[in-house]
Amino acid sequence: MASKSPFARLKSFVADLLLWSFFVAGLATSMGGAGAFLDGAAKTAATLAGVTVSLVTGSRITKKPKIKAFLSTRPVLWFLFLFNGGVAAFSYLTVDGAKGIATAVGMGLVSLGAAGGLVSSYRARASYEEQDNVIPFQQPGYDDQYQQTAYSAPLHQSPYQSPYDAPYPPAYRPADDTHWA
Repeated sequence: MASKSPFARLKSFVADLLLWSFFVAGLATSMGGAGAFLDGAAKTAATLAGVTVSLVTGSRITKKPKIKAFLSTRPVLWFLFLFNGGVAAFSYLTVDGAKGIATAVGMGLVSLGAAGGLVSSYRARASYEEQDNVIPFQQPGYDDQYQQTAYSAPLHQSPYQSPYDAPYPPAYRPADDTHWA
């Protein structure tokens, strides 16, 4: 793939910087930053605007390939599931009224989303490995070219020049997102 021009890299950097800046500003406004400067209806409007800005920019950020690849890893999904589930239970039990219920529902939805990601990745991996003649990808070692398994053809019969040229199975594809840049 051809390298991006300096202008394209600068444009991408500025766009990412603005996106992240709006996200952080929206979070700060929605979490009480508006209360330092505003009161009453203006504070409520600024808080709702901050929530909207952070949700929109956050959803745009999570669609970036590197962020999406990071968020779909099993350790991150487990952290999101356990942490948000714990916060949901804690906020339901300790915060009174509608705020506690709303916080518990929001965090519970995030926790359920992470659980859904864990289940779907487990099912995808299990269904892929159940297919005939499929061995999970392993890093080739020094002696691998001399050892043959029941599922692999001899090295000279392989359609690929080397084991490194063979395509990765979808469940084990590396998170190399340079083709998206």
